[in-house]
Amino acid sequence: MEQDTKPVKIIPLGGLEQIGMNITAIEYEDSIIVIDCGLAFPEDEMLGIDLVIPDVTYLKENQDKVKGLVVTHGHEDHIGSIPYVEDVLNMPIYATKLTMGLIERKLTEHGNLSNIRRKVVQHGQIINLGCFRIEFIRTNHSIVDAAALAIYTPAGIIVHTGDFKVDFTPVFGEAIDLPRFGELGKKGVLALMADSTNVERPGYTQSEKTVGKTFDNLFSDNKDRRIIIATFASNVDRVQQIINSAYKYGRKVVVEGRSMVNIIQTASELGYINIPENTLIDIERIKDYPDEQIVLITTGSQGENMAALSRIAANIHNRIAIKPGDLVIFSSNPIPGNEKAVFKVINELEMKGAHVVFQDTHVSGHACQEEIKLMYALTKPKYAIPVHGEYRHLKRHAELAEEMGIPKENIKILTTGDVLEVGENTFEVTGKVPAQGILVDGLGVGDVGNIVLRDRQHLSQNGLLIVVVTLDAATNECIAGPDIVSRGFVYVRESETLMDDCREVVEEALDSCLRKNISDWGKIKNTIKDSLSEFLWKRTKRNPMILPIITEV
Repeated sequence: MEQDTKPVKIIPLGGLEQIGMNITAIEYEDSIIVIDCGLAFPEDEMLGIDLVIPDVTYLKENQDKVKGLVVTHGHEDHIGSIPYVEDVLNMPIYATKLTMGLIERKLTEHGNLSNIRRKVVQHGQIINLGCFRIEFIRTNHSIVDAAALAIYTPAGIIVHTGDFKVDFTPVFGEAIDLPRFGELGKKGVLALMADSTNVERPGYTQSEKTVGKTFDNLFSDNKDRRIIIATFASNVDRVQQIINSAYKYGRKVVVEGRSMVNIIQTASELGYINIPENTLIDIERIKDYPDEQIVLITTGSQGENMAALSRIAANIHNRIAIKPGDLVIFSSNPIPGNEKAVFKVINELEMKGAHVVFQDTHVSGHACQEEIKLMYALTKPKYAIPVHGEYRHLKRHAELAEEMGIPKENIKILTTGDVLEVGENTFEVTGKVPAQGILVDGLGVGDVGNIVLRDRQHLSQNGLLIVVVTLDAATNECIAGPDIVSRGFVYVRESETLMDDCREVVEEALDSCLRKNISDWGKIKNTIKDSLSEFLWKRTKRNPMILPIITEV
């Protein structure tokens, strides 16, 4: 390699320190490609927020360099933000067949399908974007058609694994193309960006087929019960195996949950799922069959409160109620942080007489330690850049890379927004770009920021007091009020003395302002606010939000 090639820049705009919102830009001179464009679900303290999408300010500022978006697979944390980001950037999209099918469904719902160029890519195919050549390599994951990317840049080859596992007996399609990773390793890989989700787990991830065997046993042991199975909507292979067992034991299948219905429809239209005739029935027809002939596949395996299973468990589903004796199978592991919600739903189901199974009914879609080591052994990268995980995952991944013989100084744990320059003799973070995450609330994108969130937290923890005062325009005297309205602070009817005392405090504050001839409303409001807040803290040790409102007559 000639010494005069410049380093290539790797810029993660999301997906680090969290599992979700994956998006990375790779830049060389006047070409930028974007890898994935996912969303994140809000954290608990983001009150009222529906989703979080990446901040693409940097891409917007360099729009003339952006050559296209390449997508590794069709999960929400990799494709969920595409409709929002495409509104701003309008980049051509390159993805495998099922991934593209799911993206197109999203764009159609969002109403911007027709003006975006799209190209379906096959595994093994190479596309040229600006000065980059990008090769899609077959991998396995919990959704079909996943791909890793080999990105040929003037500075060297970067391998991005996407989300992957090694499955030699996948339910659909072929096993991961390990020989290709080995060939790239022989050519010389500059940097490896590999999945860290399961890096804390030793050993290998089990094949998806093992879950099929578990299902088969559960079906044969429970021939006289109705079976309800909750899983991730996107796990098409899992749904396929449930359908196989249902068909084998003569049961009809009902699919419930909007995302599940959408994905199964897309997958069966594109030929990624094989449903025998007369197996799928509409939810309306459940009552035409005895319980032991029904399997219900539903969303809500993470305890999400609006998903189908949670509604069924809480008895607010309009068509399905739990009956004593139902078998409910959770075919997923709780995502970190969701454990409480999941166990709440399990408790509700058990109280209604259902029998709940959640052991051995799930395998992960991500590589464990030995498979990640295999990826290092095959690609022999010069530099290691752990991606896709919280800080603890990235840290453990860095240690694993070191165990695989990569020198410590050639491993970097990045934070979102870092600009990493990588070349034959360069490996350093040289700058930062904006990458905070933009909050989506209803139809508003980015109109809720930190200040609004802080107010929401304040309101949710301490409540609100509104103080209304009417002043005479001519003499500046108080004509009416002060009236005090409380929301979420105290129950007014039981706290009349406190409210009377509050009124007195406000009156005193108001009088002192008017005696000093202060006519600036801002000052009057602040005086009212300060004296009332001090009084309430002394009396109740609470800090409600106080909103003084002054009107003039």
